[in-house]
Amino acid sequence: MAAPIWLWAFSVALTLVPSVFGNSEGDALYTLRKSLTDPDNILQSWDPNLVNPCTWFHITCNQNNRVTRVDLGNSNLSGHLVPELGKLEHLQYLELYKNDIQGTIPTELGNLKSLISLDLYNNNISGTIPPSLGKLKSLVFLQLNDNKLTGPIPRELVGISSLKVVDVSNNDLCGTIPTSGPFEHIPLNNFEKNPRLEGPELLGLASYDTNCS
Repeated sequence: MAAPIWLWAFSVALTLVPSVFGNSEGDALYTLRKSLTDPDNILQSWDPNLVNPCTWFHITCNQNNRVTRVDLGNSNLSGHLVPELGKLEHLQYLELYKNDIQGTIPTELGNLKSLISLDLYNNNISGTIPPSLGKLKSLVFLQLNDNKLTGPIPRELVGISSLKVVDVSNNDLCGTIPTSGPFEHIPLNNFEKNPRLEGPELLGLASYDTNCS
């Protein structure tokens, strides 16, 4: 006896679910690829015609074909980050350190609720640290040192209880250094070489955005 048509349709839908997710994540990553200059062809395997990006080099997925890692540190890449990265909702590690990434940190990275590590150090990233990063409640490592970042350290970061490592040294940040929450245990040398940054913050005695005007 043939299976009911609804059962067949349901089984087809189930088999399509991972590839639908995979395609949206692949589209986001391919948008990143298009924004980057890649003289060493590190991203050559990033083929948008594949069902999902899980077979691409430097990409790790979980058992449900959702992207969990992007490992592109020290890859001689230049260009800029793209807002579409915020669509990788299962991403845990975004490793883009030691490249020549320019432009700003997209506000949309605050949508990466599973993110554990954001490593963008040793690039040429400018603009401010987005307050939206305060929504990353799983974040443990935030390494933004050796860039060209400006503005204050967002106080939204104080609410990330999981945060263990913060390094924003060698930028052009201003204001004061937070001292509450996870910042209570961050060594002061992780804030050095920011000529306009004062601190540690003396609560109630100085505005956190001192020297930022």
